[in-house]
Formats: sequence, C-alpha cells, structure tokens
Amino acid sequence: MTITEVKIVPRSGEALKAFVNITIDNAFIIKNIKIIEGKSGLFVSMPSLKSKNGEFRDIAHPINAETREMIDKLIFEKYNETLQSTDGNAE
Repeated sequence: MTITEVKIVPRSGEALKAFVNITIDNAFIIKNIKIIEGKSGLFVSMPSLKSKNGEFRDIAHPINAETREMIDKLIFEKYNETLQSTDGNAE
C-alpha cells in the first residue's frame, strides 16, 4: 500500500487544527481525517460517526500499529510543510 496523496486543509480552531484527505494507490480516498490538539499534543483522528449511545466510532482506520505509524508520519510531515508554506506566504 502506498499513500499517493495527502491533502491538508488547515483550520484555525482551538482543538481542530486541520482536515486531511489521503489517497491510497491513486485508487482509494479517505476523507475527513482530523488533526486535533489534545492534552498530550497533536494526534490524528480517523473519520468517525456518532453511535446511538453518543460514542464516536471510527468508520475507517488502520488495523495494525505499523500502518497507523506510517499514516500518522506522512500526515504530520505534510501538515508541517503546509504550516511552513503558509507562514512563508504571510511575510
């Protein structure tokens, strides 16, 4: 599996920092991944739906730690690049 595109849409909210879409093998897209500022720092939140009991359940997510780490790493790299290019354009 190769992630062929990572699209970052920054947000200026206090907790929600960005929406993310990833494309896998130029064939499959996962939308509405979020970068969130939590108590321990930034983390990637997979797309989820609210269940009848009020809990949120992921509707798409990696099934092993290796894949999760790879996705998180690519998302954070692209997020940091996006922030740097946004800051550079502000000058």
